[in-house]
Amino acid sequence: MKTLYSLRRFYLVETLFNETLALAGRNQEATGFAWWAGNARLINLSGKLLGAHMAHARLIVFWAGAINLFEVAHLGVGLGGDVIDIFPYFVSGVLHLISSAVLGFGGIYHALLGPKTLEESFPFFGYVWKDRNKMTTILGIHLILLGTGAFLLVFKALYFGDVYNTWAPGGGDVRKITNLTLSPSIIGGHVWLGSICIFGGIWHILTKPFAWARRALLWSGEAYLSYSLGDLSVFGYIAYCFVWFNNTAYPSEFYRPTGLKASQAQAFTFLVRYQRLEANVGSAQGPTGLDKYLMCFPTGEVIFRRETMQPLRGLNGLDLSRLKKDIQPWQERRSAEYMTHAPLGSLNSVGGVATEINAVNYVSPRSWLATSHFVLGFFLFVGHLWNAGRARAVAAGFEKGIYRDFKPILSKTPLS
Repeated sequence: MKTLYSLRRFYLVETLFNETLALAGRNQEATGFAWWAGNARLINLSGKLLGAHMAHARLIVFWAGAINLFEVAHLGVGLGGDVIDIFPYFVSGVLHLISSAVLGFGGIYHALLGPKTLEESFPFFGYVWKDRNKMTTILGIHLILLGTGAFLLVFKALYFGDVYNTWAPGGGDVRKITNLTLSPSIIGGHVWLGSICIFGGIWHILTKPFAWARRALLWSGEAYLSYSLGDLSVFGYIAYCFVWFNNTAYPSEFYRPTGLKASQAQAFTFLVRYQRLEANVGSAQGPTGLDKYLMCFPTGEVIFRRETMQPLRGLNGLDLSRLKKDIQPWQERRSAEYMTHAPLGSLNSVGGVATEINAVNYVSPRSWLATSHFVLGFFLFVGHLWNAGRARAVAAGFEKGIYRDFKPILSKTPLS
């Protein structure tokens, strides 16, 4: 057993060595971390850590391009909902794959061949964890890049192509934004967030941390990791809520209906059926009366305000004349489809909840996407707590690492 002291970590690390697990001097004795600690071995090597970041970015961009090409192979949408030209989407996917290759080569270069640290050769990109001003400058640069990304969607909607609008008459259409507003919806919301991120980034670059921030926050690599994991966890939970409830950002045509939408579609399907049976759906009473569908919302705000039934509402709420005369075949088909493809349900379902144990189960893309973000957000939150606890322990001066002397695995015969 050897006792290690890491130059920048300032706390005792006790760990068992395996001298065979060494790569370019990044072994346990040199870094204070075992090989399975991953990027923690690079905590003081800004050049190598840059390579890890680029490799991570490569994975993200590759995923985006691969999913893009996957969707092009299965889906397509143009004016009127028809597949007109998938070539622009194909180009987008291929460009993402090419970009991922460039990022991958950059990651390999910086991880294996590039300088270990950037402070000497490229001081602008170098950093020291305890340099508060440099850390806030890096934060500002990240915010500016995020704001620029938000504005890319705005520019696409205005100048470089159209965006899909699920609320367009006829059940959704590809539209060009000709009259941009600052309403905090999809495009207007990106204007708001993009502006906030860019101005916030400039502010962080030009200013220094306030005294209360210097006292309250920890300024170490592991603390920054915990902050980042906490942020990503919040992002995951926000994305989960948007995916599950928001059918404007995530249209039902592509992700299948929300739970509320499936329930509404079922009520609408029954209403159409009763009308064909010549029932008076405008009656205030009876098993087929309007109250069965409107429940406690007499203006139709819940049942009929979704994109499928939006044309059936007048200026003052539900229009019975439209309900009796203007229901279109596409509305009937879509409602029947949404009723049987609820995110929680199956072919035998009521309001999106399965009612029969032998029902044919259906898991929609909305369910997969929402659940994955929720689960990943939870694990990121656990990682945030873990690293935050370690960072706080280091600041308090009693972190000593993990004792591995008595692990059962050490009593086993080595494989080699």
